Amino acid sequence: MPQTSTPDIEQVLQQRFGLTSFRTGQLAVVERLLRGKSSAAVFPTGGGKSLCYQLPAVMLDHLTLVVSPLLALMREQVDYLNQLGIPAARIDSSLSAEELRLVMQQVRSGQIKLLYVAPERFFNERFRQFIQDLPISLFAIDEAHCISQWGHNFRPDYLKLARAARELKAERILALTATATPAVLEDIRREFGIAAEDAIQTAFHRSNLRLRFTPCSSRERDALLLSRLKSAPRQPTLVYVSLQRSAEHVAEVLQAHDLDARAYHAGLPAEERAEIQDWFMNSEQAIVVATIAFGMGIDKANIRAIYHYNASKSIENFVQEIGRAGRDGENADCETLIVPEDRVVLDNFAYGDTPSLLGLRKFVQFIAGQPQEFFVSYYSLAYETDIRESVVRTLMTYLELADLLEATAPRYEKYEFKPKLTSSQILNQLQAERRSFAASVLALTVKKKIWFEINLAQAANRLRCDRNRIVRMLDYFAEQGWIEMRASGLVYGYRQLKKITDVEQLVQQLHAYVMDRETGELSRLSELFELFVASRCQSAMLSEHFGQPMLSDCGQCAVCNNHAIDQLPPPAQARVGDSAIKALQQLAQKHRDALAEPRQQARFLCGLSSPQSIRARLTRDPLFGCCAAVPFDQVLQTLTTQPVRL
Repeated sequence: MPQTSTPDIEQVLQQRFGLTSFRTGQLAVVERLLRGKSSAAVFPTGGGKSLCYQLPAVMLDHLTLVVSPLLALMREQVDYLNQLGIPAARIDSSLSAEELRLVMQQVRSGQIKLLYVAPERFFNERFRQFIQDLPISLFAIDEAHCISQWGHNFRPDYLKLARAARELKAERILALTATATPAVLEDIRREFGIAAEDAIQTAFHRSNLRLRFTPCSSRERDALLLSRLKSAPRQPTLVYVSLQRSAEHVAEVLQAHDLDARAYHAGLPAEERAEIQDWFMNSEQAIVVATIAFGMGIDKANIRAIYHYNASKSIENFVQEIGRAGRDGENADCETLIVPEDRVVLDNFAYGDTPSLLGLRKFVQFIAGQPQEFFVSYYSLAYETDIRESVVRTLMTYLELADLLEATAPRYEKYEFKPKLTSSQILNQLQAERRSFAASVLALTVKKKIWFEINLAQAANRLRCDRNRIVRMLDYFAEQGWIEMRASGLVYGYRQLKKITDVEQLVQQLHAYVMDRETGELSRLSELFELFVASRCQSAMLSEHFGQPMLSDCGQCAVCNNHAIDQLPPPAQARVGDSAIKALQQLAQKHRDALAEPRQQARFLCGLSSPQSIRARLTRDPLFGCCAAVPFDQVLQTLTTQPVRL
């Protein structure tokens, strides 16, 4: 590709984006991409990562594909780009069938310059069929730290994005993150083929964030938070909590004291979450009390304060959350209210994802019993093994990394469509062999009340064709507006590369792997609590964690302001009561699958849900979570030494 000069780039910056200068690091990334190189941008939250792909997208010939798990970011950035006259669109679950059809048409015709999609789309049969033949100038991956198994937010889907980028023949790749330790950045570079000199990392430390850590009891916490908010000017503020019910409780407390506060969490309807985000963005004094579901992709420059009502899960989470404050460069307060008992709850969360040995054995037996090529529903497998669906995905990825499995294209088991034209009108639009094939397919559909259903496996067998040809035909009909189509029953395809001959050996390997993951989660939490009680500059400690030693202390953190905490008081002692064991004994007799062994029972008593406990509605039982204040390992030890008899 011909060289693009810096004056050309700066002209686009001014004329298309209305900006007069680049932030630190942005130009270095943009220049590399326009020279045809892949790059990584490791900028702090609010450091301007989005421009690094938005500007090249305007200057490159073909589509820029942006992968992001943040629906709020997609929506906000698409609106922003369209206001600038830059054609952008998103594909996500909130689009209607007609909206999706229009976006796909515009992308195929070349009208759209930037397309935002979630990682899961790459394992969606219809999307892969749609995107596979389109030329892609730039493949941008937001939250790229999710690719690392050793990071704080590993997502198995991300490991497959590198393969997807190669299969789509993307001309260049951009990996973006705000929270990459040196080890995580090395993983990102390796997986996406990015040279060390093309990974641009800007200064981590932000001097306008004032860190404070305050120990208190659970009884004092509400009053302490209220006093902080009442003594400060009315200003945009975020309060982070661990649990949905805590979000509701704290918001009610603040509202009762005439503060403009609302709760936000994943349990709210999507429309209400979107409305709260819009309210917060447009207010100068709004307080959102939220789980970590809020804030990702929200770019509000003047957030003046962030309070952690409950501690974060790791240093990386903490940094990401406080990074939403003070993006305008003005001072912002970031305070954590530390209740020692919270550490027990947070530790217990780390245990919630760890499967039991029984569950792992069922998982391995299922995989070992499959033919060489097979399809699996993660949802069904999660229920059958009582392993959370996210963990099932991770285990399948582990088997891929161990060269036991190879992922093939996923597919939907069920396709339905609602005609907008009659069959004759559709067939009249086609010629010769295409018309004959379409007529044969339509003849194999079964009409329900309004929708027509087709069994793809049977139809492909009857017509002696690849099922993908039928899918492509139906997609074409939908794009033309002749039918409205919907697909369901997503299953994931795999090919066995090596036959599993020793089930128990693999069970033990997977058990060691999940225990390492559990240990990693607990150690990340310990690192954060060590930061709370540090005796030296806490900002410097954070910067060192991300591979950037500071030359001097910050002068802004709790330690630098002589508010260091020598040590936290121990959490209040709690234990598993005899009455809980007795009640569990009776409950386990009724729910043998969900409460079959000590780890399942301990999860239940500590309030940690699992697929089978949810299906059996055990999460509504009064006993669920009765030991939430007791350390999980203590509960597990009690149930191991005093086993519940089934």
